[in-house]
Amino acid sequence: MEDGTRQITRPFTVALLGNPNCGKSSVFNQLTGLRQKVGNFPGVTVDKKLGKAKLPDETEVRIIDFPGTYSFYPTSLDERIVVQTLSNPSDENYPDAAVYIADVTRLEKHLLLLTQLRDLGLPVILALNMADVADKEGMEVDHLGLARSLEVPVVKLSGRTGFGMETLKRELQLLHQGITYQTLPAPFYKLSPLEQSTSEAVSEMVPGANLYQGLLIAHHYQWLPFLSDAQRKLIGDVVQRNRFESLRSQVDETMQRYDKFTPMARQSIRDVRPANRNITDKLDAILTHIIAGPIIFLILMLLLFQAIFTWASYPMDLIEAFFSLVGSLVHDKLPHGWFTDLLNDGILAGLGGILVFIPQIAILFFLISLLEEVGYMARAAYMFDRLMQVFGLNGRSLVALISGGACAIPAIMTTRTIGNWKERLITILVTPLISCSARIPVYTVLIGFVVPPKTIAGLFNLQGLAFMGLYLLGVVAALLSALVFKWILKSRENSFLMLELPEYRTPVMRNVFLTVWEKVRSFMWEAGRIIMAISIVLWVLASYGPRADMQAARQEALVQAKERQLDETATANLLAARQIEASFAGHIGKFIEPAIRPLGFDWKIGIALVTSFAAREVFVGTMATIYSIGSAEDDYSVRDRMAMERDPLTGRPVYSLAASLSLLIFYVFAMQCMSTLAVVRRETKSWKWPLVQFLFMSGLAYLGSLITYQLLA
Repeated sequence: MEDGTRQITRPFTVALLGNPNCGKSSVFNQLTGLRQKVGNFPGVTVDKKLGKAKLPDETEVRIIDFPGTYSFYPTSLDERIVVQTLSNPSDENYPDAAVYIADVTRLEKHLLLLTQLRDLGLPVILALNMADVADKEGMEVDHLGLARSLEVPVVKLSGRTGFGMETLKRELQLLHQGITYQTLPAPFYKLSPLEQSTSEAVSEMVPGANLYQGLLIAHHYQWLPFLSDAQRKLIGDVVQRNRFESLRSQVDETMQRYDKFTPMARQSIRDVRPANRNITDKLDAILTHIIAGPIIFLILMLLLFQAIFTWASYPMDLIEAFFSLVGSLVHDKLPHGWFTDLLNDGILAGLGGILVFIPQIAILFFLISLLEEVGYMARAAYMFDRLMQVFGLNGRSLVALISGGACAIPAIMTTRTIGNWKERLITILVTPLISCSARIPVYTVLIGFVVPPKTIAGLFNLQGLAFMGLYLLGVVAALLSALVFKWILKSRENSFLMLELPEYRTPVMRNVFLTVWEKVRSFMWEAGRIIMAISIVLWVLASYGPRADMQAARQEALVQAKERQLDETATANLLAARQIEASFAGHIGKFIEPAIRPLGFDWKIGIALVTSFAAREVFVGTMATIYSIGSAEDDYSVRDRMAMERDPLTGRPVYSLAASLSLLIFYVFAMQCMSTLAVVRRETKSWKWPLVQFLFMSGLAYLGSLITYQLLA
């Protein structure tokens, strides 16, 4: 399948394939470790994980972790990527070989895709994952007999413990050296005469395609992106002329494959597990119970949010102390001037204002990853499917909504597993209402102005309860918005949920920590770049302004300081306050202040609202920059400075109960993330839906904030 050019221009490439929940990610992490990155398949927004693995002879091979799929007849966008890539030998991601991961405890269900993969003409290794679980539960596997029956190398391994990885690498080395396959095995599936003639005609139109790839193209030619319009028309003519019935062909193929591989699987496995030892069934009887299940879910979510506040407080204090110390050293040791001010008041203040919340974000990802590893998240999707359908959603929507608690961008991308167009679109539109990790900095700062840090019943932190309350408010808003969209959007598609519930297993901590590292690193890089850029621009806007206005502000501040007989520190703070008001940033804030005054916001908050449209988490970095400029009180954190802020007209705290709650409500509902809008645009292939989303969320935020402030002020 490979031409000489491809072999020269890229390393030996191995596809990692398997059904969902087969442990493929664990195997990928074992093979690649930290030598992995995330990219996109060309032309689509589906993520692909790329990694490098070193073989025993020191050869380095490239590993592509493909989305999980049950067969080459996909029901979601993620699954389509597998067919799109493997039916086109000219695709840049087309592999030289494949490793097929199957859960040995569910082998019979996992062999359909393997036999289809084998018929592509690719060298394949069957990796029987969960071998440690099978041994512990008394399952005896004749992997050599299975290898003879399927005519592919078979390796027993465990992505959890690393058992069998060296054997797998040795088999990959043999594949790379061309030793394992002198000739590829005969096709597993025998095409019917009608399929044969159709496939022969189609495969001639796609360079390098074999008969089975021709059959797949005949099934899916209407949406395969690598086909030209002319090819699509010619294939359509062949299909129509031969009276090729795709659905009937799929059913016949599936049944024939099952009839052939089922005896092979049953002969190779001797299951001596007693029926009463199935712990999964016993746990499911409780965790998915119609009454107990939702209660347990809510308790887990409550504990999760409590942990975010309780566990993170100590590292947050250390990070704040570190940046305060660095700021003091920079202020004292470097010569006074614009560069020192930029470094201290712009870069360090903005960076410290966001990095302090990394512990909370890491804890959130850690706990969600644990729930996914254990197998609980799939149960949650199954358990709430019927409830989700009431609101026009799908059980899989729950996975996206929960993932939205980390970040709306990957959460929206997970909606590709939802086959129904209407349910998928509604999920995309309402997912940003779920409070994401970018809102954590805003919530953390403002909750401190609203709720005292008290503990009730010796267990529950009031601020943690308030934090969960904001998340629940976002959930309620998402569900009610979904209900409205359900009434507005029309669709004739039927809804269904196809989901395999995995066995409950001890989490693989390696996977958990790799996930946390990847997500936190991504958050720091993506958010960090935006914050650094905005902090520098904001420092310039807040430090400089029209010359006449800046001079007038300076003179006014000096006169007032002399009249009040202020000391040096108080004079510096007054001067900074007057000059930032006269700066370019101050003019921007003053311009929008009339529109946000009814919400209880002043012009400084207005600046933060404008800058945080790039990303919500920029709010705290912006406030840190604004309150740091010219301030001599370097020992105070941004939260302390915000707490001390007073309205110059009334003398009352700017962040009063009413104003803080109003701002919290605004950030619960507002669409303030350009990256999310960009992803919605890519997923829906239209600017219509991002615009609808932005307008309805902004309107909801303004109205909710207005009502809150006017009722409490």
